[in-house]
Order: sequence, then C-alpha cells, then structure tokens
Amino acid sequence: MSTPHSAPWVRICAVDDIPPLGARRVARPHGMDVALFRTADDRIFALLDRCPHKGGPLSEGMVFDHRVACPLHNWTIGLVDGQAAAPDEGCTPVFDVRVIDGEVWLRADQLAHHALDLDRPRAGPCSRAAAPAATLRANHGSPTCPPSQPVVTP
Repeated sequence: MSTPHSAPWVRICAVDDIPPLGARRVARPHGMDVALFRTADDRIFALLDRCPHKGGPLSEGMVFDHRVACPLHNWTIGLVDGQAAAPDEGCTPVFDVRVIDGEVWLRADQLAHHALDLDRPRAGPCSRAAAPAATLRANHGSPTCPPSQPVVTP
C-alpha cells in the first residue's frame, strides 16, 4: 500500500499504538525486525532492532530524549542516526519514517531489502574463525557507519 504522492510506503500502525517513550517491533519476511520508537515529543523513529554492540533488542530498551539505551549493556543509540554515543562506536541501520494523519508509514523497499546482511545474535561462545564476517562486524560494532538517511516527515 502506498500514499498517492510518494514512492511505495507501507502503513504500519497508528502513532497511538506505540507507547510514549516506548517501542513496537515490526516483523519482516526476511531479515531482523524493525523497532519503532516514540519519543516524549511524539516523534517516531525506526531502527533495526539490534544494538551494534552485542545484538541486544533495542525495542526493549529505555527511550529518552532522542535516544534508546540497549537493555543488555546500556549502550546509548541515537534514534535520528543510529549512531552509538561516545566513547562507544558503531551504528544500527536507520529506516525512513513518515507520519501522516496519525498513521506511521515505512518505505516498502527498505522493509524488503535494507540491512538483510546482519544476522541475529547467537547464544553462547562463537569463535572468530567459525563466524561469518558480517556477524563479527555486527556483534562487535563498526567504527564507521554509512551515512544515515533523513527521517521523512510531512
């Protein structure tokens, strides 16, 4: 489904379906879930539901200002750009969001194709020799992150 004046966008939920200072997970057919966040000023952001440090579920973290604290190790991730706050390094992919008449929309192409190379966290020890490179990058952060895409609001 798409709005008449845009590229294909998918209606996800109403803004009121996301608790203030909370999150909601959006399942995708492939890849990891997307986390929608609602700030105190009712802005909506979308990130891959995975901390760049150890893969913690950001949707279960504490939302404050325009940031979320990972529930595993308290890394602080910016909701605008997905960047970890210093001194930590790394980022999580950002998804474009639109809010139209109280409804939250995500881009269909990003839901289908964005950040599919990141694996879900693995339980237990994992040797570096046995783990794929994408898993190692995702589990241990990345010192450089791709440029973030701006949040789109009408």
